[in-house]
Amino acid sequence: MTTPENPFQNKYSLVRGAARRARQLQSGALPLGTSKSMKACRVAQDEIREGFVKFVLPEKIVEPTLDIAH
Repeated sequence: MTTPENPFQNKYSLVRGAARRARQLQSGALPLGTSKSMKACRVAQDEIREGFVKFVLPEKIVEPTLDIAH
């Protein structure tokens, strides 16, 4: 479950969120906060930790089942 203190369900979600934000920064997006690092990945992590970046985790998608009558 996500909480304000832990906006990600697990470490994997955090890594994916930081990677996505780092790609945005490398593509020319402006940093939303201050960071001691110039590396996009570190800047993204700092932005997430400071609460500047939020990611919406999609709901679990359930594939429909097909009832095929013989």
